[in-house]
Amino acid sequence: MNGAALLIIGAICFGLAYWVYGRYLQRLFGVEAGRPTPAHTNTDGVDYVPTRLPVLFGHHFASIAGAGPIVGPVAAAYLGWGPVALWIIFGCIFIGAVHDFAALFLSVRHEGRSIGSVIEDHLGVPGRISFLMFCWVALILVVSVFAILVAKTFIATPAVATASLLFIAVAPVFGLLVYRARVSILAASLFFVPLLFGFIWVGVKWPLDLVALHLCVDEEAAQRIWLVVLFVYVTVASILPVWLLLQPRDYLNSYLLYAMILAGTLGILVAAPKFEMPAFVGWAATDPKGSLAHIFPILYVTVACGACSGFHALVSSGTTAKQLDTERHMKPIGYGAMLVEGLVALMALASVAILTRGNYEVMLKDGTAISAFAAGLASFTATIGLKESVGATFFALAISAFMLTTLDTATRLTRFTWQELFPARAGRDGERSRGAWSAAAAHPVTATLIGVAGAGSLAFSGSVWQIWPVFGASNQLLAALTLLVVTLVLVRRRVNFWVALAPMLFMATITVWALFQLLRKHIKPGGSILLVAAVVVLLVLALGLAVTSVWSLRRPARQGEVA
Repeated sequence: MNGAALLIIGAICFGLAYWVYGRYLQRLFGVEAGRPTPAHTNTDGVDYVPTRLPVLFGHHFASIAGAGPIVGPVAAAYLGWGPVALWIIFGCIFIGAVHDFAALFLSVRHEGRSIGSVIEDHLGVPGRISFLMFCWVALILVVSVFAILVAKTFIATPAVATASLLFIAVAPVFGLLVYRARVSILAASLFFVPLLFGFIWVGVKWPLDLVALHLCVDEEAAQRIWLVVLFVYVTVASILPVWLLLQPRDYLNSYLLYAMILAGTLGILVAAPKFEMPAFVGWAATDPKGSLAHIFPILYVTVACGACSGFHALVSSGTTAKQLDTERHMKPIGYGAMLVEGLVALMALASVAILTRGNYEVMLKDGTAISAFAAGLASFTATIGLKESVGATFFALAISAFMLTTLDTATRLTRFTWQELFPARAGRDGERSRGAWSAAAAHPVTATLIGVAGAGSLAFSGSVWQIWPVFGASNQLLAALTLLVVTLVLVRRRVNFWVALAPMLFMATITVWALFQLLRKHIKPGGSILLVAAVVVLLVLALGLAVTSVWSLRRPARQGEVA
């Protein structure tokens, strides 16, 4: 097997799935092209903004992709490229893309509210609060970790810092031109997209190096400085209207990923790199750190975002649903974007499957999964005339830019999730409002500052890494819980609920299995008490929501429960 064959097989499978299974899901859920979306019925110019398909797809894709579909497949390659490839392809088609599409659909049919808020219609107030709190804590972890990763990247590759700050600076100009001056997206893109790639050259030419050139501080101090800058940025990005900063920045950044995918695809097709790593190494293998790992369940929670991610439901129902112009766009955005992410995951797998096991371990030991991916892809694109050193720099810059995209999107989602813990209630006059304390707590500034304060305290303390091992499993558990809600909706509508139930049962089983393995590893002298506590909370939450879900089927559906 070689990389070209794997990529072609994956592309064919994803293409067929989009046209066949994607259409089936549209009919099953009852997508109506002429039905008004929350972006129109709740337009406020800040969060609810009708958005054209190319812009929203770019924002959504940039938000869900990040480094996830690269890190997971690269880290899991030691289990054999065969199982990893199969999980990416079939996981994307039947689980990940279904999960993202369904989350987007449910949110749109519930006034653009998040999945956590939708749960209240099915599991009551306790279910909603439990789920939203779980989401909020998970998002705090995402924001803190990605802030650290971006800060470290800015230090390790100062060119990324320069380019990223320039990206942020021009995004509001693009937003003002498109949404206020009514300049066409095509005309604006023809100017700003080349400018974007020019900023990469500027970054390489004039890197913003706080350690060696500008402030001459040590790396620890530089990291703290960048963390302050990043948290100030995400605070502002969370509060400003989505069309002014977040959406145009994500849209423009998406062209970096498109260029990376195009260049990587051409490079792989031309080079047709032969795989040196074995396709299958057995049901268990030794990981690069020397520990024994089993395909079930480690493969699935390691690949994670490359096949299915609970975080995507928060993006679909948190920001994307509030900007969807028409339900006709649900399939390309909700289902199609995940398939494109699967293609990126296959490229990541191919970038390390060409290595021997020894070289693979050395590369991960000396660098990161992202650097391994960039180096592998650069070796492929060298066959189409792109200098290998230039290619490696570009690919690393592109992925780093998307980590920043994940960071600012997650911060905005943290704000939304906190606000939905204090929902407006209908009064005697029928008007929906909050009490004084609830209104203050749910104010966009308050909600953002609380989330940033929580993420900042973890980032600066360093304690976030103690519970990071549980995040991969919690992310998959979030996907299982989202699919549980989708199953309830389909059961009440008396249609084929197995499209959600089967993936939910699989994801729940795999995730709980992984959590118990993690619990057994650390519930002993010398283990992490904080990590054990996090695992116990997740297991209790999952059990409680499962029991509540089964119990909810015993009573008649209430108004608003069936989307």
